Amino acid sequence: MNITFTQASGLQDSIYGNYQHPIQRFVERRGEELEQTTLLKDLFLTSKTQNYGDTMTAMTAMSGFEPVGELGAHPLDGMQESFRKHLPQEVWKNSFQISREMVDDARIIDMKKQPDGFLISYLRTREQFGAALYGGAIKGQGQIQFKKKVFDGTSADGLTLFHKQHPAKVSKKTQSNMFADAFSADALGRMEERMQKFRGDTDELLDVAPDTIIIPNDADLKKEVFAAIGADKDPVTANNAFNYQYGRWSVIVWTYLDDYIAEGTKPWILIDDKYNKLYGGAVWNDRIELEINSTVDSNTNANVWWGYSRFNATFNDWRFAAIGGMPGGDQLKRA
Repeated sequence: MNITFTQASGLQDSIYGNYQHPIQRFVERRGEELEQTTLLKDLFLTSKTQNYGDTMTAMTAMSGFEPVGELGAHPLDGMQESFRKHLPQEVWKNSFQISREMVDDARIIDMKKQPDGFLISYLRTREQFGAALYGGAIKGQGQIQFKKKVFDGTSADGLTLFHKQHPAKVSKKTQSNMFADAFSADALGRMEERMQKFRGDTDELLDVAPDTIIIPNDADLKKEVFAAIGADKDPVTANNAFNYQYGRWSVIVWTYLDDYIAEGTKPWILIDDKYNKLYGGAVWNDRIELEINSTVDSNTNANVWWGYSRFNATFNDWRFAAIGGMPGGDQLKRA
């Protein structure tokens, strides 16, 4: 994590001066440790930007080469812009303070607890925001409320991320990435097949190849998932036939999703991490990484640490993901 520190003029000479650099080093070291635990890098295309907002789009595929024979003319091919999505950068702020009394009493442990909790709250907010977007998609919400503010949870085609009728820009054909089937080894194979047959805006076959399973922290669902992919032999056959799902999947158990799961449901998500990173399915843009400004409040004599950051996230190309276990979704039949 890149953390930028700014200290007010004269603070180094104040009573807090001896504690500024030790606390700063602690915050930097702790930030690096905590950054390793985030799942956002596995669920979003994370990028840095210098813009107020970014417009995301894609170009449709060309029709391809044609056989024209000897001295045949070159056919004119072309591309057009696909759906567009704009992502403005949101401002995020927080603060904490170290009281004069803490310094007077040399309460070093308390002084370290404050910045530690501050950093944890920052990374937790980012993780919760990402989960709110995915959780809102699971609940079928196009507008997602997080910390009293509404964020856009639709994909570039204007529909929720998981939907039964995603339209193609050119061919106008619709496709579904929302299915009712509960998780099983067979359902996993059928959803993988369905995603491998996702088509682009001109009805071209894409290179979608799901490689990651995302589930909430549900004990029964975890058992079913790891039973399906965790052994090289098929446990449901008498002769233990080869299990072709073994060793092919990464599994993310995302506890932050639990708050968005309706009682009695067990949704499971497949994503193609490579497609997501290449085409921007779920996009996370960082405009300003965490900046911390340290000042002394003239009224309370407290050492106040202000945190400032700008980032935002949204969905763009829905084809990177599909969901199962959704009441009202399509049945996973052969595409």
